[in-house]
Amino acid sequence: MAQCVQSVHEFIQDSFVPMVAVLCSEDAEKVTRKNNLNFSELLRPFCRLTSEGHMRDPNNQVQVVKNLRISVNNVVTRPSVPASGTPSLAQRLLLSEVVSTCQPAEGGVANVITAGDYDLNISDRSLKASVPWYRDWRDTLTELSTSKHYTATTPWFEAYRETFLQSMPAADHEFLNHYLACLLVVSSSEAVPVEKFLKLSQEQHRIQHSGEYTNPKWFIPNTLKYYVLLHDMSQGDEHRADSVYEDMKQRYGAQGCYLLKVNSRTAAAGADEQIPDPWSQYLHKSSLQSQDHYEESASVLANNTAVENNVGGTPELDGHHSEERGDTHPLQLDTSGDTPGSLDALRAVAVETKAGTAAAAAASHGACLTLNDHDRIRQFIQEFTFRGLLPHIEKNIRQLNDQLVSRKGLSRSLFSATKKWFGGGKVPEKSIAELKNTSGLLYPPEAPELQIRKMADLCFLVQHYELAYSCYHTAKKDFLSDQAMLYAAGALEMAAVSAFLQGGAPRPYPAHYMDTAIQTYRDVCKNMHLAERCALLSAEILKSQAKFSDAATLLIKMTSEDCDLRSALLLEQAAHCFINMRNPMVRKFAFHMILAGHRFSKAGQKRHALRCYCQAMQVYKGKGWSLAEDHINFTIGRQSFTLRQPENAVSAFRHILTNESQQASSQQAAFLREYLYVYKNVTGVCDVALPQLPLPYINSSATRVYFGHERRLAEGEKQAATHVSLDQEFDRDLAAMWRDLEEQVVASANRGVVPATFQATQCCLNSQTDNLRFPLAVVEEPIIVEVVFRNPLKVPLVLSDVSLLWKFTLKDFSRPQDAAVGDALAFSNEKETLVPGVGARLKLLPHQTGQLNILGLVYNLASTPSTGGPSPADGTSVRGRQDLEIQGPRLNQTKEEKTSVSHGPDRRLDPTITPPMPLLEVFFLQFPTALLCGEIRKAYVEFCNVSGVPLCGLRVVSTHPDFFTFGSSSLATPLTPLSPTSFENCSAYKTLATPPGATPGSVAAVTLVSAGDFGLGEGGSGTSNGVAEIPLEDRVLKPGQSTQLPLWLRGPDHEGVHEINFLFYYESAVKGGKISHRVLRHTVFICASRSLCVRATACRSNTLPEEEAEEEDERRNGSMLVFVDVENINTNEAGVREFHIAQVSSSSKQWRLHRCINPAEDKDCKLNSRERGKLCFRATRCKPVQATSAAIEKYIFADLSLGNEQIISSTTPCADFFFRRCPPSDSRRPPVAVETQGRLSRSQGAGPGGGAEDLTSLVRKCNEVDLDIIVLWKAFVVEDNKQVILEGQLHVALQTIGKEACSLTQKEEAQEMVLLKFKPELPPPMTRPSMEQLSHLIKTNLHYPESYRHPFIHKSLCLVPVTLTLSNCSLAQVDVIIDLRHKTTSPESLEVHGSFTWLGQTQYKLQLRAQEVMRVPLRACFLHAGVYNLGTPRVFAKLADQGAMCETSQQTATPALIIIINDT
Repeated sequence: MAQCVQSVHEFIQDSFVPMVAVLCSEDAEKVTRKNNLNFSELLRPFCRLTSEGHMRDPNNQVQVVKNLRISVNNVVTRPSVPASGTPSLAQRLLLSEVVSTCQPAEGGVANVITAGDYDLNISDRSLKASVPWYRDWRDTLTELSTSKHYTATTPWFEAYRETFLQSMPAADHEFLNHYLACLLVVSSSEAVPVEKFLKLSQEQHRIQHSGEYTNPKWFIPNTLKYYVLLHDMSQGDEHRADSVYEDMKQRYGAQGCYLLKVNSRTAAAGADEQIPDPWSQYLHKSSLQSQDHYEESASVLANNTAVENNVGGTPELDGHHSEERGDTHPLQLDTSGDTPGSLDALRAVAVETKAGTAAAAAASHGACLTLNDHDRIRQFIQEFTFRGLLPHIEKNIRQLNDQLVSRKGLSRSLFSATKKWFGGGKVPEKSIAELKNTSGLLYPPEAPELQIRKMADLCFLVQHYELAYSCYHTAKKDFLSDQAMLYAAGALEMAAVSAFLQGGAPRPYPAHYMDTAIQTYRDVCKNMHLAERCALLSAEILKSQAKFSDAATLLIKMTSEDCDLRSALLLEQAAHCFINMRNPMVRKFAFHMILAGHRFSKAGQKRHALRCYCQAMQVYKGKGWSLAEDHINFTIGRQSFTLRQPENAVSAFRHILTNESQQASSQQAAFLREYLYVYKNVTGVCDVALPQLPLPYINSSATRVYFGHERRLAEGEKQAATHVSLDQEFDRDLAAMWRDLEEQVVASANRGVVPATFQATQCCLNSQTDNLRFPLAVVEEPIIVEVVFRNPLKVPLVLSDVSLLWKFTLKDFSRPQDAAVGDALAFSNEKETLVPGVGARLKLLPHQTGQLNILGLVYNLASTPSTGGPSPADGTSVRGRQDLEIQGPRLNQTKEEKTSVSHGPDRRLDPTITPPMPLLEVFFLQFPTALLCGEIRKAYVEFCNVSGVPLCGLRVVSTHPDFFTFGSSSLATPLTPLSPTSFENCSAYKTLATPPGATPGSVAAVTLVSAGDFGLGEGGSGTSNGVAEIPLEDRVLKPGQSTQLPLWLRGPDHEGVHEINFLFYYESAVKGGKISHRVLRHTVFICASRSLCVRATACRSNTLPEEEAEEEDERRNGSMLVFVDVENINTNEAGVREFHIAQVSSSSKQWRLHRCINPAEDKDCKLNSRERGKLCFRATRCKPVQATSAAIEKYIFADLSLGNEQIISSTTPCADFFFRRCPPSDSRRPPVAVETQGRLSRSQGAGPGGGAEDLTSLVRKCNEVDLDIIVLWKAFVVEDNKQVILEGQLHVALQTIGKEACSLTQKEEAQEMVLLKFKPELPPPMTRPSMEQLSHLIKTNLHYPESYRHPFIHKSLCLVPVTLTLSNCSLAQVDVIIDLRHKTTSPESLEVHGSFTWLGQTQYKLQLRAQEVMRVPLRACFLHAGVYNLGTPRVFAKLADQGAMCETSQQTATPALIIIINDT
């Protein structure tokens, strides 16, 4: 139980005190009424004696009476309670009012109890301490650190208990509250005071002995009458009063009368003197004298109290419940529309009615009394008690004892014997349940059993507890023997109390006596009034003995459905017992506080109910018991609203909604409707500017902000650039790719240098972008904010009128700064139903430059209408706000930042509004989505400037620069269509008709082109890193202007889906703005299908050149054969029927295709699916005129047309895609392959000390070829029963003689893991030419007649002259050894070719200068006719002056067959 102000002994002594009645004359009442008091009220503050009293017990032992208090009351002849023991309506109202008016004092020091791991705030601040929004309640521990033990006080329970015990009706089975004496009060102003005393004495005798009145009840027949003469000092004659008093002492004795002088204070005397008012704390509205008032107002107050008890409006009094009430669980949430306590009931809350005597309380008491009068009254009480009351009690105790002793031997034995003789005997013991019929047994007043009880009560009142216990114990046996259970229960109760109060060696407290008494009162006698009193006494005793568990069990047993107030108070005390145990049971405390709060609510004690729930919340919150938390918060919210505490109600309901609720959807919907209704009432009463709303959750970190114009959708065949939109998911890798592209184009626009102030453009900001700097927005361009909502409930939420809340600071630099706060131009649906994961996009359109700060959202929140039927709450909408607070990234750079948790700023919601900038829109026309590999397609691009500012510096960069070209600005292409309307199967190439009569592939057309003409540098490597400047008229696109440009596309070389990204860059023609440039992104996906596969091989030509002028150049410059294999690898994809090889072109600085040497009959090269064609071309070195220093930077394009028209490969788009091929052949070639002829010539004289690089370069030069083959094809496709011709080109880069090159580059294999090496590696070894490279130094050729006739009959030896031609392919001197001794030993060769012999010198040692051709005459000797192979000479070569190097065998020539014919 909670800590009480009184000790248990003081409590019990004050519960049972001697009762004194008062009878006053009318004049005496007038005297006391001057002080707004009657006589009994006048005496009440002084009824506790400050000194000890003494009396002697029957054994003549002195008994000390300490701290005695008497109770003085007016005589009331009307019963206050029915005979059944059920409290009357007036008494119920009285107790309810006492509890209601006793609330925790506001502003007191918080009382914190440490129970286990919990610190429970049990005080006036418990409401604030326990609700979820209050966090400072633990700080109060420091205020109470000086104390070791904290206990909670419940003054309302003590007030209830005191009032309950004082209002106990007088019963016949006990005499404790019967009147022992009667004060007869007469005023000294009476004409004959003695006669008035006589009349009052007769009145008292009539009331006691006439039998007309059952109340009041008197202790003994011979009631003590004490005569009091009341003298008014302000009016009466003091001398007369003294004389009357002397007469009274003669008549009644000095110990039976008293002269009390009052009202010494006059109005003129000491107006400023402050006299204390000791009566205010005793004059409760619960005084028994005011019961008439309660009875009269019961019918009025019943309805009001019922309305307060039950918010639903059903009239229901405490103790008289409806049938449905017993079926509801204490923790059940009444949220349905038709149950008490629902939302409808909240609207019907009446103003709390308080019945009291406010006017009487406002008046002052004792205004005519001085401190001397107070002392006189105190002295009067002491005189009355010590000289009148205690002697009277002592005398009666002796008389009763003598009667009992005299009767004990004869009467009791005779009575017992009579019962035995006549069949009475001892009644067998029965259980309490079987004794219900004997509960109504009544003894006559003179019965010996009652005399024992009367003596026991007298001893108990004067604190003689040992004799009282003996009498109670004796009476208990007699009552049980007679089966008088009501009397027995009373004797058991008081015997237990007397045993507890005994001094000296204390007798063990017989708790089973109390348990039996309570059970008898409750179950047998059906008197809950007496059972409750017994339980209150026993619980207090058990608490004093630290038996808190037994006390809690006893209190819980006393709860019932017949009285909510009593049950609530007892449950609360039981809860306090649980936390006062040695091992506190905190959860039991919280659970029983919940039950107590529920019963308080049913009893109409809303404030106490709220306090109980708030105290229990301290235990349940944060423990994961979400359903219990929801119930408590819901009840706190409803009770707070009822008590006109709307802010607390909103906070409690807010916690239900923001907590991750586990409730069913219907329950959540009810919570939401309650919250909206309460919230609306709060906003209607309080002038709060847009308070915070708890729903829905806003994921602030997921907020995205988009800067820029909304893109126009595609119009007709126009396809708009994709750019950036909020519908795209952020990809960190893609963002890095776009940043790299932007760096490339910015560097190109700034002469190859990226400015130090460069910041990548971020059109869409989110949690993964860099938001440390203020983003830049443009005037008159919208800012779109996407806010992500999350609905934690299972019911939909309705948001409407959603708008942004922002703050804007004007920054015009020419005007003073100004700030404005307001709503935004927002667009949203009229009503939007939220489901989890839904966001809203809101737009701001700035009209001035400055600094914008987006603060949050403003919206209307409503719930969906319930499906159960119309309710007044349906459609309730409240308006509020939520702030957007974004936490920046954690800082982790410096040591301080690493050791602490600090976050940087996130500026995505704080854009800076800049002056106008140009705005570009790009549209694509006839842009394909699918292409064949290498297919050339012409499309068109439209650029539109939709702003009011001209733009310039338009550039484009792409991740696939080989995919597109805008053409060469220096080379016009008039033969291709300039507009989309003129495109109808027209070739994308520039073509010329083949001259009539010309043989296809006979002679190549040659053109010289510089790579710079196509925007590229030397070697085909772009100096602008793939950045192309888009040609605009006057290099400026004016506001509102648009232009169309052709765009050539080439399908990727590999099949599959390719993602191709374009980044368009442009600047403002008006310089000096905060934004230096702007970009526009575009992403396309191209599906590439297989077309042709081209393989090419270069071989040296071993035939001797003819002796013609042209052939002389060819002989001097060298030639080779190029074999081109073309395979159709298309599997009828995209409806391709067949491919035609239209033309084969070459591009090189040193070589060119000369002519096609295919058989003449193979004129048309058509390839169906999986067919392969083979073409052979002769390639020659460029003439010296073509390789002058002025033209060294130019490429030679040679076109060999295989059809009836020639495609000029040196113009757009063929040359563009050739130079944009990735990677170019030059970049794949080692650097030494690009050296000039002059340097190589100077290196010829390099001696033995020449570098290894020069040696390698010389050898490698012999085998390398700088020749690119361009195969141009046409494909015939059937689409919609119409034939369409597709064009394309494939590139093959020939690098090494004899090594095959393919148009389809093989995929690079995954690199193997390389172990880390921590030691420095040795320098790489010197590279030397390989054997294969050294085997190509010398080209050999045999010149001989194909057939030779010889008459073997006349001459047996046939000698045939043969010329061996040696050609030095390198640019250095070469030592050559010719060995003719080699013979074929293969049997097959002997069988087929036969054997012959070389005559003459069999070994030659020669030296050839750079690119020298030498002829060596030989003679072959044949013995028989036949076919012979002359290719048997072995040629060895090495570089001159390289002594350490051995000669290397040169590649053998092709078989040289000669036919020897026998000429007969």
